[in-house]
Amino acid sequence: MNSLTGLDDYQLIVRALSDRIVEAQTPIRVLDAVKWDDGIREGFLKHKGKKLPAVDRAYYANRPLGFDATAKKQEFQAIERDITRQLGQFNPVGQIMRRMCREYRMVIRMLEARGTEDFGLISQDLYGAASDAFHAGDPTLADLGLMFSDYLNNIDRRGDLEDEPKNLNAKQAVDLLQHRLNKVFGEAEDTIRVFESDGILADAAAGADYIKVRADALFNERDVRALEVHEGLVHVGTTLNGLNQPVCTFLAKGPPSSTVTQEGLAILMEVITFASYPTRLRKLTNRTRTIHMAEEGADFLQVFEFYREQGFDMEVSYSNASRVFRGSTPNGLPFTKDLSYLRGFIMVYNYIQLAVRKGKLEQIPLLFCGKTTLEDMRTLRQLVDEGLVVPPKYLPPQFQDLNALSAWMCFSNFLNHLSLDRIEADYANIL
Repeated sequence: MNSLTGLDDYQLIVRALSDRIVEAQTPIRVLDAVKWDDGIREGFLKHKGKKLPAVDRAYYANRPLGFDATAKKQEFQAIERDITRQLGQFNPVGQIMRRMCREYRMVIRMLEARGTEDFGLISQDLYGAASDAFHAGDPTLADLGLMFSDYLNNIDRRGDLEDEPKNLNAKQAVDLLQHRLNKVFGEAEDTIRVFESDGILADAAAGADYIKVRADALFNERDVRALEVHEGLVHVGTTLNGLNQPVCTFLAKGPPSSTVTQEGLAILMEVITFASYPTRLRKLTNRTRTIHMAEEGADFLQVFEFYREQGFDMEVSYSNASRVFRGSTPNGLPFTKDLSYLRGFIMVYNYIQLAVRKGKLEQIPLLFCGKTTLEDMRTLRQLVDEGLVVPPKYLPPQFQDLNALSAWMCFSNFLNHLSLDRIEADYANIL
């Protein structure tokens, strides 16, 4: 915890309110609350994927949240009320903290509604829906997913872009990842640790100051590079920058709105460091497409078959399909958190493009000063000027070099104005 020494009376008030938000959100663990246990997977595989997983409203009722939902909502209501009383209605940092309180109350309502239609509807409010447009007249996320799929199918048909073999076991991946992160964060024991874990579904997961790698997973060097930039430079980096905040400690913890920005930053980092690759993009595209399928009425078996048709085995297909319906029922509305990757990427990319076009380069590194949300960026700039927020201590090299980033975005801004359909017609004889 950061020291209170040297803070003035106003900063101490903000810090106390911020600390209350951090403390109040501690027991809320969304992914733990919505995941299905191993028994569901075993039952599904036992029936050879022909019977819907045995998950209904009663299933979640037997898996309590670990906190009193009513009392927790009242706690956030009280914090929100005290923010207004102590800081006023229009105080900028107060507006951010009040929104966080409202968002956490909505998260609790979503978790209370596990196994019902309301769960999916609130999920859409928090994380968005696949049918959402970015701007009036623009393609939706579902359109983007189909467009990406077409591109990837064209690449697949080449047949010569195979993934590198996964020749690194978990221990080798841990050692390599730790070595790479030490170069960025230093080798002090209190910065970032990488270790093996048995208890995770994904290949890797980031915590406050650590990354855990699934003990039975296999990797190649490109995978490790992607983990370095995605989990390390972005997720752990922004957490450490949030923990480094002397006043606005809430920046170390992220509600769903910051998930979209965080995952968008992470995917953008994968792209600009050349750490991403078609198979990785296919995984993100599939998540968007299957969420849209579920929004349109597809059930678990249909999503499972979608993955089977793509050549995945039964266990992987189950794992991928269960991400769509966790927290819901096998024929209910989806949990839409996995839209955050592509949705966040587009939103963050557009934000950086616009910041370059408007000459507001100083705002770009502030994306990393904690678990930020795009709608707060203008306010964060003001809070840095006031001394309430400190700039990020850990910043990826690509965002330290604003000269190169600006040049790239200037080219990108120009190229966006060209018609790809017209170019395709003009280039038909040479491509």
